[in-house]
Amino acid sequence: MANQSTKQLVEVADIVDNIVILKNGSLRTVIEVSSINFELRSEEEQVAILQNFQRFLNSTDFPLQIVVNSRRLDIEDYLKLIETTTESLTSELLKIQAAEYSKFIKELADLSNIMSKKFYIVVPFYVFETPSKTGLVDSLKSILKPSGVIKQIKPEQLETYKNQLLQRVELVFDGLVGLGLKTRLLEGTELMNLYYGLYNPGIKINLQPTTDN
Repeated sequence: MANQSTKQLVEVADIVDNIVILKNGSLRTVIEVSSINFELRSEEEQVAILQNFQRFLNSTDFPLQIVVNSRRLDIEDYLKLIETTTESLTSELLKIQAAEYSKFIKELADLSNIMSKKFYIVVPFYVFETPSKTGLVDSLKSILKPSGVIKQIKPEQLETYKNQLLQRVELVFDGLVGLGLKTRLLEGTELMNLYYGLYNPGIKINLQPTTDN
C-alpha cells in the first residue's frame, strides 16, 4: 500500500525516446544548459546578454520552465580516486603533495557546504489540454490529489507529437546560441537519474573528475 501511494505522487508515467510522458498525457523534454559568469562580464556584455535573453523569450510562443537544481556534492568517490592514484605514484614528493591535497579537500568539505548547480530548460507539449494558470491552492490540491488515471497515447500519435516537441527544442537551441550557452538534450538514462534525484533530494551527487580534451 505504501509503494502504491508513492507511485501516485509521481506524475511521470514513462520515458520513451528521450521524451518524458506525464500521466495527464502531456510530454516533456529536458535541456541541460551551461552557465556563464555574468558578474565578470563588462557592462556592455551584460546588456547584450539581457537583450538576447529578452529576444529569446519573446520569440517563443509556448511555455518554458527554467529549473535550477542545487545539490550537495558527495566527494567520497573523488577522495578514493585520489587515494588510489597516490598509491600508484613512485615519487615520494608527489605522494606527499597528493596526501596534502586530499587533506585539504576533506577539510574544505567539512567547513563548507559544497554545492553543485545545474540548469535545465523543460520544454512541454500538451496533447489533451492547454496549460492553465493555477494558484497556490490549486497547486496544493494537485499534490494532495495527484493524477490517478494515466492517459494513453498510441505509438503513431506519440511519434507525431514527439516530432512537434523536438521542433520546439530546436527553437530553444537556436535562441540560446546568442547567449553563449551550451545546450544538450538529456537522454533516457539521464532523465531517469534526474527525476529520481528530484524525488529523492537526500541523495548526494557524485563528484566525477573531468579531463580536458
